[in-house]
Amino acid sequence: MSLKITKPIVSLDWLQSNLGNEKLIILDCTIPKVTAKLNTPLSEDKKQIKDAIFFDIKKTFSDINAAFPNTILSPQGFEKRCQNLGINIDSAIVCYDDLGIYSSPRVWWMFKLMGFKNIAVLDGGFPKWEENKYPVEKHQKKVFLKGNFEVNYQLEKIKYTEDVFSVIENDRVLIADARSKGRFNATEPEPRNGLKGGHIPNSVSLPFSELLDKGMLKTEDDLRVKFNEINPEKKELIFTCGTGITASVLALGAEISGIKNYSIYDGSWTEWASTENLPIEK
Repeated sequence: MSLKITKPIVSLDWLQSNLGNEKLIILDCTIPKVTAKLNTPLSEDKKQIKDAIFFDIKKTFSDINAAFPNTILSPQGFEKRCQNLGINIDSAIVCYDDLGIYSSPRVWWMFKLMGFKNIAVLDGGFPKWEENKYPVEKHQKKVFLKGNFEVNYQLEKIKYTEDVFSVIENDRVLIADARSKGRFNATEPEPRNGLKGGHIPNSVSLPFSELLDKGMLKTEDDLRVKFNEINPEKKELIFTCGTGITASVLALGAEISGIKNYSIYDGSWTEWASTENLPIEK
């Protein structure tokens, strides 16, 4: 039985009512926060939503040979790894994470970049799911039949350093930074040792936390107001953060608000601040 997802975010009740649908794939997209002291391995006691599959952003779905963290895979690499998880062209995917809404939008954006549309983020993630006493299980390794997932790469959804540098003085483009205001203004240190503080010239601060309310996304109306505040002229938007994770929260909020002309700077601040001779504002 087919299952169509019509919005970028789904409710706990929607997911609970569709558990067991043969087309549904639930992806646990959890990663530790960048400020966490240890990248601990997945615990055997880790709980997950019933029938979820662990989507390993760090080790499987990022280019581990790249110079910077969380670098997007090639389209061919992404396609192959999705097939290995049993994902098909007619799958309906719901992403969630253990922090509420943190890393799951990154996975949602990855699939959008790869041209897959039947996907959404679970509002409130695992904390709200567990709070509502919906079905959970211990994390378990699974064996999958190879899927037939196919990539239809959407190049306009991603930006690289040279792209961002070329528009920092373009008054038709707005760069919005999802990091905290302290990191944006270099009044608090970057979590990565030795990384310079500050922000890309002519960018604006929009901490991803300002789109959330108690671990859930704010309402569509509230999100629209937030984006209108920073972008009343409806410029093209480029989202950035530390390594592209929370920039994806801004992308999700923009999509829900009806904004289509946005992209994500994949290298984000880590690449910008690590690259010689690029301008930095504080």
